[in-house]
Amino acid sequence: MTGVTAVADAPAPVSHTRANVVFITVVLGMLMAALDQTIVSTALPTIVADLGGSGHMAWVVTSYLLAEAVATALAGKFGDLFGRKLVFQVSGLIFIVGSMVAGLSNGMLLLIIARAIQGIGAGGLMVTSMALIADVIPLRDRGKYQGALGAVFGVTTVVGPTLGGLFTDHASWRWCFYVNVPIAIIMIVVAARAIPSVRTVLRPIIDYAGIALVALGVSCLILGLEWGGQQYAWGSTTIIGLFVAAAILLTAFVFVELRAAEPMLPMHLFRSNVFTVCSILSFIVGFAMLGAMTYLPSYLQYVDGVSATVSGVRTLPMVVGLFVTSIISGQVVGRTGRYKYFPIAGTAVMALGLYLMSTMGRGTGIWLESLYMLILGMGIGLAMQVLTIVVQNTVPYADLGTATSGVTFFRTLGSTFGTAIFGTLYNNQIGTKLAEALAQSPGVSPTTAATPQLLRKLPEAQAAPIIEAYATSIDYVFRWVVPVAVVGFLIAWLLKEIPLRDSMRAEASDVGGGFSVPDTADSVARLEFALASLMRKLRTDELPDPLILAASGSSLTRDQAWAIGQVQMLRRARGEATLDAVARAHWMPPEVLEPVYDKAVRLGMIEFDGPRMHLTEAGVAESDRIKAAWRSWVCGRIDDWDCANPADRALFDKALDNIATKLLDESDRPELLTARV
Repeated sequence: MTGVTAVADAPAPVSHTRANVVFITVVLGMLMAALDQTIVSTALPTIVADLGGSGHMAWVVTSYLLAEAVATALAGKFGDLFGRKLVFQVSGLIFIVGSMVAGLSNGMLLLIIARAIQGIGAGGLMVTSMALIADVIPLRDRGKYQGALGAVFGVTTVVGPTLGGLFTDHASWRWCFYVNVPIAIIMIVVAARAIPSVRTVLRPIIDYAGIALVALGVSCLILGLEWGGQQYAWGSTTIIGLFVAAAILLTAFVFVELRAAEPMLPMHLFRSNVFTVCSILSFIVGFAMLGAMTYLPSYLQYVDGVSATVSGVRTLPMVVGLFVTSIISGQVVGRTGRYKYFPIAGTAVMALGLYLMSTMGRGTGIWLESLYMLILGMGIGLAMQVLTIVVQNTVPYADLGTATSGVTFFRTLGSTFGTAIFGTLYNNQIGTKLAEALAQSPGVSPTTAATPQLLRKLPEAQAAPIIEAYATSIDYVFRWVVPVAVVGFLIAWLLKEIPLRDSMRAEASDVGGGFSVPDTADSVARLEFALASLMRKLRTDELPDPLILAASGSSLTRDQAWAIGQVQMLRRARGEATLDAVARAHWMPPEVLEPVYDKAVRLGMIEFDGPRMHLTEAGVAESDRIKAAWRSWVCGRIDDWDCANPADRALFDKALDNIATKLLDESDRPELLTARV
């Protein structure tokens, strides 16, 4: 992941219309992948009543999230190896297969397997969606499109329960999966026509061993937590064996990562206090958010007696709280550069929200329940928005992409463990409580007790003990998760506050960025975007050209510096430079530029070989001086840039070359960066 990625066959320039078609196609992929994380939460009670296997309910969500996490780690590398367009389409096809099998499932085991297949497709769709935006969307517009994509990811993640309820009530829970099929087919067909093919020059090194070990280790750990106290006693050979296997596999994962050429999760990142603390907090935020969103609809359907649709709508206060505090915290961090107290406040409020929700019961009114959900959502939003930005702010630029992927990976793992542990706590309670309730309600079958629609039709005397059993069990779950949030609160105090880089302060204000969308691990692409964001925000009176020219020690005037810069840029991007090519790049007649280049020839900076231009030895020396001055200027504008680090210098040069290439490929007139590169 830490290698510099070079583009071999950059896509041909695309029109504004085609770029929008690509964006809509990518949005469809992101929408399906994000939606299916939570769409089943409101359908779970009905699925369990239909298929049975209530003890495996959490795995319907967990298998999806775990497979998605693994696929996310692989998809970026496969995109470099086989082309992002192909990986995007294959991921869509896998998602279709998983959706069809899930919709046709006649048992819980088959549904869990189908959800894992869906998760593999979803991981590929998410990662390649962000990479395709970087490939196709013009650089100056990329921030706007990435922000919109992040917002889509956030919105669909949190409104999934409502849509799942609508399908469950008005069609069938199976339509939560069938609905993906026509959307995915349209997406694949449009992608075949609209998305350009891009493949990298460098053959990526894929950490197969690391990915396999972490996937197996986490699976063993989750299976042990899921089965413990249910299928097997906690002290049984099976459960102890699973925990021992998890420990061995995860230890082996660490050793493999220490020796891997391009590790999935470089261990040196954990030397950073900020990365370690933010990874733990991301895990806890994912734990609380997905765990709560999975079991809240069950509470509302069983205890409050509402329909699946209404249970989804009733979770919206949590969504509102999450959105409001995400926006506020991002804006404040972007303006002040201060972030430490947001995770502290967020985990404290999250703990309070979980505790309040553990006090809910049959007598709790709708407005009070909504307030408790609002508080939980506010806590999650306060903590979630800043964690990725904080990590990007502190790691070396060569590790930008890997560190970002790492924090997102821990959030997904947190969601997986949250759902699993919520399920374990719930299952350890509901079996006993429900058996006691059924003993007090003669004539009520287990099927009726497990089906919210049938439970609502029972007489009050028969329904009351069963409803109380569900209320007590789910309250128990929320009560035991409070300590997890408290641990997060204590850990948040250990987070060091380091002044935000200018580029990171710009990203902190982006609402979409707060949802930790699985992003590309390509550090060059991330730095490229950061540099472009920084340049876009400069005012006209801040443009540094004269200062940089003076600092470089060059005797050239601005027009001559610009002229040799264009030759250098075109030769790197296209292999050759001509006067016509420079003119086309700036939408002007070649005759306008002829005096500038005639002067450069007289000064001995440029030579012509037929129509082709190339720099003389003196021209190359002047170009290198100016580029070094640019690098120094960037060092002054972006905190923590290590100018003495060869890896950071190489990253900077590659990012500038990529920016130059992409600006040349854009059909509109470049305004800022063309003249500078």
